[in-house]
Amino acid sequence: MVKFTGTDLVCYRGERTVFQGLTFGLGGGEAVMLRGANGSGKSSLLRLMAGLGRPLSGVIGWQGQSIADDPEAHNARLHYIGHHDPVKPVLTVAENLGFWAALRSPKEDTNAVMAALERLGIGHLAGVPGRFLSAGQKRRVNLARVLASSADLWLLDEPQTALDKAAEHSFFDAIAEHRSNGGMVVMSSHADKNLADAMEIDLGKFQQEARSGGAATGTKQEVQA
Repeated sequence: MVKFTGTDLVCYRGERTVFQGLTFGLGGGEAVMLRGANGSGKSSLLRLMAGLGRPLSGVIGWQGQSIADDPEAHNARLHYIGHHDPVKPVLTVAENLGFWAALRSPKEDTNAVMAALERLGIGHLAGVPGRFLSAGQKRRVNLARVLASSADLWLLDEPQTALDKAAEHSFFDAIAEHRSNGGMVVMSSHADKNLADAMEIDLGKFQQEARSGGAATGTKQEVQA
């Protein structure tokens, strides 16, 4: 059953059309890999999917209802990981993760927080203030957020950035487990490694190309299970 959809999406940013005519459908246990050159719209699409912006035209929906109709409900069903790692420097690693987990659940689950940190190999850093972390450690703290509390939809913008091979392997295992439980994943990446049985959207195929006389056209494709 298709739960998460986008229909005829057009994204306009920085006084230009980034992509147009994009349609997708995603069901439980499925994943989509976003590909394309820098500036092709991967991050923009993920932000639209997260409800952090709206398409110029087209609709993003959840079980047939536009996510714009109830943004709070949509926010509660997803985890979004962007390029920046919002680790508060004065809080410890465990306090940072506990803060994010408490936003989703009124009662913080200390066991879940520690389990998430251990899974990504940073349990020993639980008591270390965020200001002392390396870039790779901050990235793992940020990724641990998706493991510390549940959400149906994971939106991941180049999550492998700054990860070593062990941490990358652990996180891909967590993605596989999430999907086996019916969760959905949309992930952008420049790396060759793909998610098992993932659909692929090449954003370059949805970009406009300038034509003589100032007209612009684009290609329209559908990506659906």
